[in-house]
Amino acid sequence: MTAPPENKDTSFEEVDQIDLKIMEVLQRDARITNQALADRVALSPSACLRRVRDLETRGLISAYRAQIQVDRIRSVTVVMAHITFSQHTIKNLHDFDECIETIPEIVESYRVSGNVDYILRVVVPDMHAWKRIMTVLVNGGFGVEKIVSHFLMDQIKTFKGYKLLQKPGDSV
Repeated sequence: MTAPPENKDTSFEEVDQIDLKIMEVLQRDARITNQALADRVALSPSACLRRVRDLETRGLISAYRAQIQVDRIRSVTVVMAHITFSQHTIKNLHDFDECIETIPEIVESYRVSGNVDYILRVVVPDMHAWKRIMTVLVNGGFGVEKIVSHFLMDQIKTFKGYKLLQKPGDSV
């Protein structure tokens, strides 16, 4: 028996080292001035701004956001929810995707492989709020079989950006 041919999309956007430097700096400090960014990547301010605008137009830079420490503003419970479906139909997955888009407390969602189908990051004021959301997900007719909830105790490492530049000797 032969394996089916792989259908990998290998059409990546072309970027050069300067574009990678620009994106690496911006993902660490999106508030940097154009002048300071231009200095960091060794470009004139006008050339730097032109490249940033091009990266935005091409969708390689899709947003600029502030990371808010919500737990310093109010009490929150962060739930990492593992969702397992009993029925994996396109309609169920599509309807589930649409549902979770409407729930603002669900701040991240990943469809994954393995023994669970989704991993959700949910930020709620308390357990009662999580129970209400969980009830919507289980009783929504999406084919959700099981939800396993993990409650965040401490956040050890936060996302600070992707490694974009490869240095000699780096693996991957």
